[in-house]
Amino acid sequence: MKNIYLKTSSTLLLLLVFSTSFAQVILEGKVKDEQDTPIVGVNIVLKGTTNTTTTLPDGSFSIEAKSLPFTLIVQYAGYNTKEIKITELPTNVKPLEIIISYGEEKVLSEVVVTSRRRIEKAQDIPIAVSVVTGKQAEQAGAFNVNRVKELIPSVQLYSSNPRNTGINIRGLGSPYGLTNDGIDPGVGFYVDGVYYSRPAATTLDFVDIDRIEVLRGPQGSLFGKNTTSGAFNITTRKPSFTSGADFEVSYGNYGFLQAKTSITGGLSKKLAGRISFSGTQRDGLIDNVATGRATNTLNNQGIRGQLLYNATENTNILFAADITTQRPDGYAQVIAGVAPTKRAAYRQFDAIIADLNYQLPSRNAFDRKIDHDTPWRSGQDLGGASLNVDTKIGKGTLTSTTAWRFWNWDPSNDRDFTGLQVLAKSQNPARHTQLTQEIRYAGQVTSKLSGVVGAFFIDQTVKIRGTEESGNAQWRFSQSPVNYNNNGVTTPVPLARWAEPGLLEGYGIRTIADIHAVSAALFGQLDWQITDRLHILPGLRYNYDKKESNYDRQTYGGLQTNDPQLLAIKRAVYTNQTFSANKDKFDFSGNITVNYKATDKINGYATYAKSYKPVGVNVAGLPTPAAGQTLADLAVIRPEDVNHYEIGVKTSPFKRAILNLTLYNTDIKDFQTNVQAAELGVNRGYLANADKVRVRGAEVDASFVINEHFAFNGALSYTDGKYVKFTNAPLPLEETGAPVSFKDVSGSTLPGVSKWAGSLGGEYTKSAKFFSNLGKFFVAIDSYARSEFSSSPSASKYLVVQGYAIFNGRFGFRATEGLSVNFWGRNLLNKDYFEQLLPAGGNAGHYAGVLGDQRTYGITLKYSL
Repeated sequence: MKNIYLKTSSTLLLLLVFSTSFAQVILEGKVKDEQDTPIVGVNIVLKGTTNTTTTLPDGSFSIEAKSLPFTLIVQYAGYNTKEIKITELPTNVKPLEIIISYGEEKVLSEVVVTSRRRIEKAQDIPIAVSVVTGKQAEQAGAFNVNRVKELIPSVQLYSSNPRNTGINIRGLGSPYGLTNDGIDPGVGFYVDGVYYSRPAATTLDFVDIDRIEVLRGPQGSLFGKNTTSGAFNITTRKPSFTSGADFEVSYGNYGFLQAKTSITGGLSKKLAGRISFSGTQRDGLIDNVATGRATNTLNNQGIRGQLLYNATENTNILFAADITTQRPDGYAQVIAGVAPTKRAAYRQFDAIIADLNYQLPSRNAFDRKIDHDTPWRSGQDLGGASLNVDTKIGKGTLTSTTAWRFWNWDPSNDRDFTGLQVLAKSQNPARHTQLTQEIRYAGQVTSKLSGVVGAFFIDQTVKIRGTEESGNAQWRFSQSPVNYNNNGVTTPVPLARWAEPGLLEGYGIRTIADIHAVSAALFGQLDWQITDRLHILPGLRYNYDKKESNYDRQTYGGLQTNDPQLLAIKRAVYTNQTFSANKDKFDFSGNITVNYKATDKINGYATYAKSYKPVGVNVAGLPTPAAGQTLADLAVIRPEDVNHYEIGVKTSPFKRAILNLTLYNTDIKDFQTNVQAAELGVNRGYLANADKVRVRGAEVDASFVINEHFAFNGALSYTDGKYVKFTNAPLPLEETGAPVSFKDVSGSTLPGVSKWAGSLGGEYTKSAKFFSNLGKFFVAIDSYARSEFSSSPSASKYLVVQGYAIFNGRFGFRATEGLSVNFWGRNLLNKDYFEQLLPAGGNAGHYAGVLGDQRTYGITLKYSL
């Protein structure tokens, strides 16, 4: 807790010294309704830029002025969006007053996005996109991506720890289960145009978020890195020449404390800055009866600084740097159940622990009790720096984004999930670095033709230094028939020899693995206006990917012996393994969209996209190859070949409402999937290709304002994901020990995919005054639900997460300036639910669960200047 106070104080002191504002020409005005009443909270956007501001209680606003002429976009919930072309600056004699009127559109249709590299309304673009503003995220308590999934049901995020985090859209993106660094995510994650290559970035607390755009479906012709299933396009608030500050602190049960600060202002006539800080701490939610303290804590700190330099009237340069540290005591999983396997009776989990005189602290996962003897540690440092240059050239903007980022991962896990010393160590520290460069030009080519064209380059390096070590109970969990060479004769080793004192204790493997990946691409998309209502949008992408990997695993420790029987036992647990991979590939992909605006209230589109996911490499150990295969054969994973079809319609069926419908079908050849092997040496599963996968579904998004007090929103997603053909899938947990090594799971459901998921929310507001501040009292409730889903690469009747629904609520007072108060509660009905199920290392039959948080509640105080 001291860390948060110390860093907050340091940040404030720094900003008090450096936040002096200098005079600059700015545009000032007022916004009123048709009854000449000032309107507070109106969003003002400088078209063609990402500069925004909101009106004060008296309706006034100020925004950085560009060279004349320029256009303002004026938007407010329940009112028509208005575009105002400014040809001269206002004066005292001729002030700028903007009158807006009630219109046909709802707040979500008014939201502007930059997904296509230009300012436009979300309802106007022919892409399935969901938008969560920074204010909406704050109000819903969505301080990271894991919370955003509750607002956008097409998004799935699974995390057993930051490294083992996968983010999917429509059930596709990352292989479900444990993460392998040798594969690219299928969902792009961008912050201010910078690509974040590691899914662990999604565990970051949001700092100064302005807008979160979630695009669904392949987006390879709009973004630098190819994305096969969608993209997160996150925009933060930029520095302003007008001084401003936000201070926020939240308190809750389980010792929850979160502090956020953001201060901005001019540093000179052409230079403005913004610095933002976020810190989150919380006590543990799971009791470790072995240590006597709770685990799964939160301990996050992040700071982000930005400098904006207006070099000329047409050129802006933005430098940004950030760093986040996370030191939680946790991400522990709790035993959720025990599955009988096909192994002999003495190899069943209950028989094993009975022989070791051990009992689980509880057989009910929702008692939230563990007795793990190996400490859980999930330390990570993430950060980087970027330089973005925007230059207006002709009728468009040339943008250059240069960035360097890093991710350092320092873990410790108890992969047997028990208080027994089965695995005394399980840790794979990793160091990731990336360098990216993107250059693109977006603008108007002719009166009927506009678009974007660009080039992208990324260089990534991954270094892994892992350790896995057996404890004194390993012999009993691994005990099984093995053979040894007895003077040229294959002879069984007596089972009793497994109990040799000290044989496996301290016996382990040290791993050195490295990946170097390079990707380069040319991409572009045109928007051809055939008529005022009919547009055709072709897009193309040409990509080059190269990956090199090296894996070296060496055994160490345990009882030093020359006894061939004991050596055979040790080799049955761990063996040395070395392999390399070197693969490159050129890919050509593209898409075409037909967009037809039947009326001002109906916007329809149809899209076909041919996409791909680059070649993958295995760097987490491999199982013993089947006959006719080598380790080199298993080391390289073929790229995915994606064919995607989608139709959608965006409508405003009646006053202040939107209703959008999307239907889609995605076929994937050589689907990259994760396989959990029974062999201990395969530390975190390995990658393989499924022959063919199909995902099809429908999405409905709706939002409407009944009157000035009541507003509602909802979303519903139906997803049908199947393995069309997967003949060499891994065995499900309950079939471990069967005489065959693989199973044909063709026709079964994809893991991690719920057929149904949805969200529904509503809010009541009333204008009021609180401590002399104008604002609104509010009461709101949000809900999120999903049906059951498989939590195993091959469907297991034991690893099925049951469907659940959670309800969140809040009430309080919101002010544009001054003090805001928000009382909030999450999982109000205290629903017990799993977010993920996963087998223990070695597949002994027991499996663990990632638990959803129990009921939490608290208060948030925010003060804005």
